[in-house]
Amino acid sequence: MNAFWDFIITSIPLGMTFLYGCTGEILTEKAGHLNLGIPGIMCVGGVCGCSALRLLYRSGLPPILIVLIAIIAAFAGGALMGALYCLLTVTLKANQNVTGLAMTTFGVGITKFVMNKLAIVPIRYLYALPYFRFPFAERTDALKYCGIMVYLAVIIALSTSYVLSKTQTGLHLRSVGENPATADAVGINVTKYKYVATLIGSGIAALGGLFYIMDYSGSVDAYKKIEALGWLSVALVIFTLWRPHLSIIGSFVFGTLYIVGSRIPTLLNITMDMSATPLFEMLPYVVTIIVLIVTSVSKKRENQPPAALGLPYFREER
Repeated sequence: MNAFWDFIITSIPLGMTFLYGCTGEILTEKAGHLNLGIPGIMCVGGVCGCSALRLLYRSGLPPILIVLIAIIAAFAGGALMGALYCLLTVTLKANQNVTGLAMTTFGVGITKFVMNKLAIVPIRYLYALPYFRFPFAERTDALKYCGIMVYLAVIIALSTSYVLSKTQTGLHLRSVGENPATADAVGINVTKYKYVATLIGSGIAALGGLFYIMDYSGSVDAYKKIEALGWLSVALVIFTLWRPHLSIIGSFVFGTLYIVGSRIPTLLNITMDMSATPLFEMLPYVVTIIVLIVTSVSKKRENQPPAALGLPYFREER
């Protein structure tokens, strides 16, 4: 496989990390919640999945069941974080921005603590690496990163897009994010939709943390980069204009931009100071800012975030 195709195929699975976080955040934002806790939620998802894998070490269970249990554990960890976020912002009416940032700090901190403990004997959770990389576990090129969770990310994104645009549940959810008072007036349970969307969205985002550790990276130190990738996942929501199906393409673009700096010397067969690589890692953020400016200037309603995004809903003021 030549350098160019290796670069492309490496970009696709890296983008799936962003896709999980982005899809989960889109679902959350469609309910009117700006959840800046996504990086922390992705970290918690990684640590919950890895903890489950350590407990399953030498359990003798079929590989597919081991992978499934780890995915469920990661999803449950993210959903628990989502429940905490909803308790604070929906029930207690706390500021969404402050709550999200606090959850990111909490999630990153607890992940560092737990992963340091797990890393004492890392083989006890990394043993499942070949299971996650099926059917390309035996490959030595970039295809080895295209395992089970790559396809799961695409399926979840397409399913989310369908639910939001083609079903009554999606219509109700979007109405809650646009105008919760009107939705409440026609009999839609605003609190229920906010809780369910945030719990499911947080669970989906959490899978990104597990994917990055157990599929893309396969390293005991992988958890250290999840926070940064989580912020890029939030930026991807803006880049794809709150459309889950466009996030599939956007995730590939972000994956390409994120690693292009480290691949330029190989692709162009030149010598370059690798200290410039962090500058290239800024490219996804720069592109997102450009998209945000363009969409703001165009003022097309379909390209704007939900009208009630980030605003608490007080039923008594309806």
